[in-house]
Amino acid sequence: MSNAQVVVHRDGDLLAAAAAARLVTRMVDAQAARGHASVVLTGGRTGTAVLEHLNRNGARDAVDWSRVDLYWGDERFLPSGHPERNETQARAALLDHVPVDPSRVHVMEPSDGKFGDDPEAAAEAYASLLASLARPEDHGDVPSFDVCMLGVGEEGHVASVFPASPAVYEKERTVVAVRNCPKPPPTRVSLTLSSVRRAQEVWLMTTGEAKAAAVAMALSGTGEVQLPAAGATGRRRTLWLLDTAAASAVPALFKPPLA
Repeated sequence: MSNAQVVVHRDGDLLAAAAAARLVTRMVDAQAARGHASVVLTGGRTGTAVLEHLNRNGARDAVDWSRVDLYWGDERFLPSGHPERNETQARAALLDHVPVDPSRVHVMEPSDGKFGDDPEAAAEAYASLLASLARPEDHGDVPSFDVCMLGVGEEGHVASVFPASPAVYEKERTVVAVRNCPKPPPTRVSLTLSSVRRAQEVWLMTTGEAKAAAVAMALSGTGEVQLPAAGATGRRRTLWLLDTAAASAVPALFKPPLA
């Protein structure tokens, strides 16, 4: 991952605030260039904190929220409105506070949705949605997202693609159902790594000493089957946003000054 860029912040809260500021700038620039922006959201503590900071950021209203397409990298296959769903957390943190166009908020179906308790059908539906929104210039069945934000697990998972799992070997499908996850809840829907790699920029955001080994391994060239985060790369940019603890084992080649 020699083309990766690493930015280290003092702590997780500062990381989230800085990521929110970066995201505003990226969306405004995309809208100025093309008239719209597209972002893949992530859940978890850091992903939600970024949205909370974005909501409080004075530059929030510089974004034309009616011209932003929002997607999710993965979703917990739980009933609509469940507090552990990434969608639920994102709405509370940001989406309920900005004038988004509901038709451009592309959620993954819940377990009590139109497909019932069938995560495979929910995954196929999301794949069909992505294909319908891809433009000819995207050269594939997934839109070329402006930014795909991802968290990183202690064992190196991203979205709900875990080491040595069926999802990490998937080469054809763009979205998959994930069963028997090592972290609860056990059933999820997730983009595959091939879909993540369609993004112009991939931002991997993580904090804490428990993540340090996975971060260092990903930056040192570990394969994506063993460490899925290593395969989460952007077409133009791969950005690792870390706090000092998560960066504590980063190879000297990547070690930047504290932001």
